[in-house]
Amino acid sequence: MQPYFFPYLGHFSLIASVDRWYVFDITQYTPRTWMNRNRILHPQEGAQYVTVPLANSSNSIKTSEAKVLDRAAARQSIIGKLTHYKKHAPHYGAVVALVQEAFDATTNDSLVQLNVHTLQAVCRYLGIRFDFQICSELNLSLPASLGPGDWAPNICSLVGATSYVNPIGGQELFDPTEFSRRGVDLYFAKTREFSYPTIPYKYEPYLSILDVLMWNSPAAVGDAIRQCVELVHVDNLQPVASSGA
Repeated sequence: MQPYFFPYLGHFSLIASVDRWYVFDITQYTPRTWMNRNRILHPQEGAQYVTVPLANSSNSIKTSEAKVLDRAAARQSIIGKLTHYKKHAPHYGAVVALVQEAFDATTNDSLVQLNVHTLQAVCRYLGIRFDFQICSELNLSLPASLGPGDWAPNICSLVGATSYVNPIGGQELFDPTEFSRRGVDLYFAKTREFSYPTIPYKYEPYLSILDVLMWNSPAAVGDAIRQCVELVHVDNLQPVASSGA
């Protein structure tokens, strides 16, 4: 998966479902995605973004080349936007400490490094095993031109994987025969919404894990992560309906 910034709970359900996580940072960077921003509750109504501004946000670079503009300023801004939780959310202090931990662990301006540290901090807090490798550091011998659905089977072959899990929203990208001929079982993760009280605010679904952790204990979030995901083998999926006329 691409390296996302404090992603939503379903991302951690996926991490908890696999033996090894590959940080997919070797393709073109896409601006205005979950890689440098996410959503938390707004102090008045709805949701607001917390964002890590970049020095070089452009689709002309690879994800591995994305650089944070000012880590200290980004951390200050994000923690500032979290302060409205302080009077109401029972785990405010622990969540702010996670943000500080991720930023403090980052030693350069790499967005990938920062995002990996956000995943590490949350997984450590929740007791989730997070064994990862960063694709750009592996020197993988990949074909020069690959389509969106070709990266995963090729990487699986190169790293010796026997199974691969992807969010079910990407089902249409993949040709199952490309996995089966490599001896790789293809699974899709179906995740369910985890809702929780956010009094006095109105609950908003699918916010950053930061919001989930504000209102729920590590044990409760760990249970939700295990209970909200189902892995379905490709052979047991319903065919994708045609969108043609």
